[in-house]
Amino acid sequence: MPEFDWRSPDSFKSLENAEITEIAWVGLRMNVDYQRDYDAIIANNSDGAVTEEFRRRWGLCFRP
Repeated sequence: MPEFDWRSPDSFKSLENAEITEIAWVGLRMNVDYQRDYDAIIANNSDGAVTEEFRRRWGLCFRP
């Protein structure tokens, strides 16, 4: 797996035309605290659904 260099502009080429929500999602997925919380939710919930508390904590909203 190639190493990601956050200091290199080339690492972010795919985000040049991205929507703000896509950029926010990339940043959130890179957050180790989010990763830990998400892994804990998945480990305790077989259907993969997240809780309302989890959504509020991480500022997630899902359109119907």
